[in-house]
Amino acid sequence: MPKRNSLKSVSGDLTRRTFIEAIAFTAAGCALSHAGKMSAQGDTSISLFDGKTLEGWIQVQNSSTAFSEEDILDASSLAGRLLSPSGALLAFLRDQLPDALREQLPSIAAAKTEPQSGRSPLAHGLNKIITGGPVYEAERFADVILRPGTQALLQNDPRGAALIHLNRLLLEDALPSELARSLPSGWIVQEGAMASTGVGRGVIYTEADYRSFRLLFSVRHVYGNPDHAACVLFFCSRPHGDDLPLDALGGIQFQVPTGGHWDYRPGRNDAGDAEFTRIVKPAVDQHDWSRIELLVDGANGEARLAVAQPVGSAATEVARFKDPAAARSGPIGLQMHNGGLFDEYKDIVIEVDPPADRLITVK
Repeated sequence: MPKRNSLKSVSGDLTRRTFIEAIAFTAAGCALSHAGKMSAQGDTSISLFDGKTLEGWIQVQNSSTAFSEEDILDASSLAGRLLSPSGALLAFLRDQLPDALREQLPSIAAAKTEPQSGRSPLAHGLNKIITGGPVYEAERFADVILRPGTQALLQNDPRGAALIHLNRLLLEDALPSELARSLPSGWIVQEGAMASTGVGRGVIYTEADYRSFRLLFSVRHVYGNPDHAACVLFFCSRPHGDDLPLDALGGIQFQVPTGGHWDYRPGRNDAGDAEFTRIVKPAVDQHDWSRIELLVDGANGEARLAVAQPVGSAATEVARFKDPAAARSGPIGLQMHNGGLFDEYKDIVIEVDPPADRLITVK
């Protein structure tokens, strides 16, 4: 469970509802560093991010357990080495490739004027290998210099996602000219904000699970190449044990502050137009701070999204979601949709099981 900072008690005639609404309209520069009790009945609002550490959050980077086509630095060279393997490792990799890809190797190797034309099939082929079980054998890697991080992970007898990550690191160490090295962290704390670093597709999600809640946070999109809006995920599936996390945690996505959406549930992976209602596309600048209110009803599978810009102004409801089959208790996630995205989040506050079924930032 995440560490929860105690909140100073609220006295006088400042009611619980008034206090929550005051939070919603807080200026972007005023960090909310505490959370706590709002009523004598023990209801609480909780700050999920203290502006200093990522304590209480878990990172999952797709790039740590899969190669993308951008990770194939030289498709022609890689195909050529697999076509005529010079050692035990390359021979092993060639033999594990799908038959259709082995037949493509001569043409990919010959495409020196367009050396990246075979990146996608090679990435898919390598991903089948690194997800198929342990890659390491002493003989295969006898001539490979392993990084300290690779050696440390190898000694820990990893399983599940950690084993897949190790397999990727091993291939990176063995083929440094052909494969890009995975970067260490997708999320950092920067000037009081939780910031994505653009390293690749992934999610940062809460250690705690939530079913019905009101989430308030500020967000701005700094830069993107390729570009995509910032994203919040709910009704997510938490990975357990050695399970490989589902893409986007198999959750429901709202793009903020624009109100775009996606359904990542297994078997879906679509825009979910039947379940989403786009009320309005707000005239906001993604590069400026916006205040977001996400109200989620886990009993009925409903969610409502409101956006205020500038922060402190009245919000506008922009989108809704409804599907009782989606309702579940799970973590809340912030998604880096693809590599090259730099977003910032701060003043992240949650009210669990809110008694009022209304958007408090909309006036």
